Amino acid sequence: MTNLEFPYIDHLDSFLNYLTLERNFSVNTRQSYTNDLSRYLLYMQQQQKAVESIKLDDIREFIHTLSATGMEARSIARNISAIRSLHKFLVAEKIVQVNETNNLRQPKPLKALPKVLTHDEAFKLLDAPLAKDSSSRYALRDKAILEFLYATGVRVSELVDVCQNNCFLDEGFIRIFGKGSKERLVPIGSSAVSWIKRYLDELRMRIANDRSADFLFLNARGGRLTRMTVYNIVTHYSLIAGISKTISPHTLRHTFATHLLEGGADLRAVQEMLGHSSILATQIYTHIDRSFLCEVHKSFHPRG
Repeated sequence: MTNLEFPYIDHLDSFLNYLTLERNFSVNTRQSYTNDLSRYLLYMQQQQKAVESIKLDDIREFIHTLSATGMEARSIARNISAIRSLHKFLVAEKIVQVNETNNLRQPKPLKALPKVLTHDEAFKLLDAPLAKDSSSRYALRDKAILEFLYATGVRVSELVDVCQNNCFLDEGFIRIFGKGSKERLVPIGSSAVSWIKRYLDELRMRIANDRSADFLFLNARGGRLTRMTVYNIVTHYSLIAGISKTISPHTLRHTFATHLLEGGADLRAVQEMLGHSSILATQIYTHIDRSFLCEVHKSFHPRG
């Protein structure tokens, strides 16, 4: 703030006094406004823009510089809010004629990238049910469930509803009924198929009863699994596998999609397998690991 010259500092002081006297802002809030607006007005001062001549494009350029410095979206949004308040005040005080922030939009928040497992972590998780320190009586079922999730990328709600007559194991397909009862056929690999067949032959027939209907995966009482049970299965074996990440069944869905794309799968094919109605929902999985992209570039670019 000490680097600001008149009239910039005068306008800022007037606004800060307004916040204190008329808006009753706290000391901390006033300090936050001071920091953000000092940065903003110093930028305009350096650009030789008088307060009265600041235009929307100037403000947008300032916001762009904040983003370029690596400032987080939340902090940028706070800066924008402070700038809007200042310009509204300047119009009310008849210092400027037009509020240039009327058409200023908040930047869209970045979607959080889904948490995924590395190949090594995924394989350790899949192996965990049969590890020596796993004492579950239903290890074979749990192994089949984990293999199923990773092989198909289905939602946990879809997994618990899968019936035996939806499984075409010899053909390598599973019929899934997704959101809105939309039906899709999802390929399933040979590893998952072999473990599901073992589960059917060695365990399901022992726990099935009148409550089982045709559901593929059953709980200890022979009934349909709940989503929470599957969640507990995944988290339990992630601990056994020594995975430090906090994961859920949905992590395996993210991992399925990411590993396919890393392997060169077509985005629309992955969209079909995931059951996304729009490819926009699938594009979040194009955050392929940068090291993987570097390796591809080095391996295939003529000047790599």
